[in-house]
Amino acid sequence: MELVNKFFGSGAAALRDPREMGRAFMMTVGVPLIAIAIFLALWSVAASRIQTSLGAVPGPVQVAEQAVVLVKEHFSERERQAAFYERQIERDKERIAEDPSYEPRNFQWTGKRTYLDQIVTSLYTVFVGFLLATVVAVPLGILAGTSKIVQAAINPMVQLFRPVSPLAWLPIVTLIVSAVYVTTGEPMFQKSFLISAITVTLCSLWTTLINTAIGVTSVDKDLVNVGKVLQLSLATRVRKIILPSALPFIFTGMRLSLGVGWMVLIAAEMLAQNPGLGKFVWDEFQNGSSDSLARIMVAVFTIGLIGYALDRLMQVLQNLVVPR
Repeated sequence: MELVNKFFGSGAAALRDPREMGRAFMMTVGVPLIAIAIFLALWSVAASRIQTSLGAVPGPVQVAEQAVVLVKEHFSERERQAAFYERQIERDKERIAEDPSYEPRNFQWTGKRTYLDQIVTSLYTVFVGFLLATVVAVPLGILAGTSKIVQAAINPMVQLFRPVSPLAWLPIVTLIVSAVYVTTGEPMFQKSFLISAITVTLCSLWTTLINTAIGVTSVDKDLVNVGKVLQLSLATRVRKIILPSALPFIFTGMRLSLGVGWMVLIAAEMLAQNPGLGKFVWDEFQNGSSDSLARIMVAVFTIGLIGYALDRLMQVLQNLVVPR
């Protein structure tokens, strides 16, 4: 029993009390399931009574059916892609058998992007934009927290640009990337990807920057003074004293920035028609078929679930990195 108490602490008492176990199970599993059931019931009742230009609002069953259809479409498209490359290989073998000097030409599959492909594209874009924002924001935040001059210098820009909507950044980023990123042949990155990623960076770096600066300024002054007395270099003080103390604030800022970046990305993809979940929603809206509304609702739930998963991922990473 001592071993149980060591690992589970006060929670071990709850394990010995069936009533406490029942309450804990009800709060963690029962109440959420009841809330979800009520939500689905209300949704089903309300959906059948609302008519739109695309037909009746789909209920949970119709949305679930379209989710299955979208997954099936993905695997069907992958089968067609595999068949395309198999036919290409067979044709090349036949041509080489007829003419040994023939050099095969590899044609790339140009089929449509599936729903799962759009999800992968959006996740890749948001992570790149988020990483760029973190690389810029954390060092600037540390400088602002350690130097009043730097803080005074960047504070007006932070207050000026932080409230700017992605709707305002998007055309500016589009024009600049189109003018600067001029390539010949096969480019390393598509312009649409760069536009979306940079827009995410510009909109999500401010929260991390502010939280990092707050975390640095909240470091125990005694620790900072010890570092100065020991004549530690700035890099050593940052690595040994400032970063460990400011990590909780930094990760809080990163979690908030990732959530902001995910919301910004969907809006940017819709407006700029860049590949991703945002473009999928807009295309389905323009399509106007009887299944379009259900597919849009599938995308809405997907966006919400991915946003929740990203936040949980950052929390797990924080628990692994931040010392307790």
